[in-house]
Amino acid sequence: MKKIRVAFLLFVYDKTQKLYRTYFKKKKRQWQFNEKQLLEFKEDSLGRKLGEFYKKHGFSMIPKMENHDVHHLITGCGTHFEDEIAMQYLLLGNGKLNAHLLAAVVLGTLILPEYLKMYLRAYRKGQRMRPFYNWDFESLLWQDFDHLKDYIQQKETVVLY
Repeated sequence: MKKIRVAFLLFVYDKTQKLYRTYFKKKKRQWQFNEKQLLEFKEDSLGRKLGEFYKKHGFSMIPKMENHDVHHLITGCGTHFEDEIAMQYLLLGNGKLNAHLLAAVVLGTLILPEYLKMYLRAYRKGQRMRPFYNWDFESLLWQDFDHLKDYIQQKETVVLY
């Protein structure tokens, strides 16, 4: 039964994704890097970690949606469908609010209610993090991934002089 519900959500996602990128991401531009170029970044950088993420999962970059994949890295949210819904809850808790996110949260909750506790934990996690949902991560690809992640998660980092 879960397979049918997830298949329905995937169908809805597939049908709305192009519309979302076309009409709601007009101002955004595609990143200047591809998956292979990301793997050439310094070992501990955000760029390299993102390239490794694509390689590990066999994913390709979706134009104008690159930040979404960075959000997976920063938040530790998985890539299964229930994890995608949890990440939308996390982003809602972090302050992001738009029609696409709200639709994902509502539909995801209605169709996969057995994950509600996980969704609420993700929402609270997003509230505890620094607001990052609107950052331009392309300009941060050279940054040390762990330091960036710790900063967003408001963890204390050691500063070396």
